[in-house]
Amino acid sequence: MVEDKVDRAEFRLLRRAPGPDVTLPSCQSGMLAVGNKAELCMTCAVRHLSICSALEGPALERFAAAVHIMSLDAQAPIFDEGEPATAVFNVKEGAVRLYKLLADGRRQIVGFLFEGDFLGLSGVRGGNYAYSAETVVPSHICRLQRSAIDGFLHEFPKMERQLLDIAAAELAAAEEQMLLLGRKTARERLASFLLKLSERAVRRGKPADPVSIPMSRTDIADFLGLTTETVSRTMTQLKRERLITLLPGAAIAISDRDALQAASEGD
Repeated sequence: MVEDKVDRAEFRLLRRAPGPDVTLPSCQSGMLAVGNKAELCMTCAVRHLSICSALEGPALERFAAAVHIMSLDAQAPIFDEGEPATAVFNVKEGAVRLYKLLADGRRQIVGFLFEGDFLGLSGVRGGNYAYSAETVVPSHICRLQRSAIDGFLHEFPKMERQLLDIAAAELAAAEEQMLLLGRKTARERLASFLLKLSERAVRRGKPADPVSIPMSRTDIADFLGLTTETVSRTMTQLKRERLITLLPGAAIAISDRDALQAASEGD
């Protein structure tokens, strides 16, 4: 894998370059040997969550040879809605927001992705990305040409099953989001959001508490269908009720998990 350091303007230009064989500029002096690249995949902290977990030995070496690791700053674009869906991505480290812009300029965040999460294969319409993706914090993103992933899926059924599991999880998350936006109050939405972040941290092998909150209050508002003021006010309300404790460093401690769970369910 080649690690790339790309600024926002350069990355936008590269993503629009034609052809399936576009590669990003390397920040290293030379290419890593294929064996070393496969070793990086084997020792990746989120390999067990990623589609590459289905591959071993020579198959993993071939996969690693096709992958580039992009090192991106916060707020860096990964792809824009409407662009040709020529690549797929896996979050190696950091956090990503997925969003759509409405005709009047309003933004709806449709999801947040963290280490081990996959993007770019679903959410495609007519061969183009159906939403935009950008980093929330400095992130490392694995990038693979769509033509390459199609070949791996055809050749290795185990990887295809892994991807089906990912698609099923995305569908379940979409259904939860519909319930969140359609029926829950602001208090219920925020409580549900914090609990879900805690659950996803555990899935990545991290503590359930405290909960890291890398996104801004505005990001949370655009995800929950609220205003930034409502998010801040509701966060203060949960703190006043001693359900949560606000910590320095963009983190929240869940002081009373049972009560927060009850709050998420309207009790």
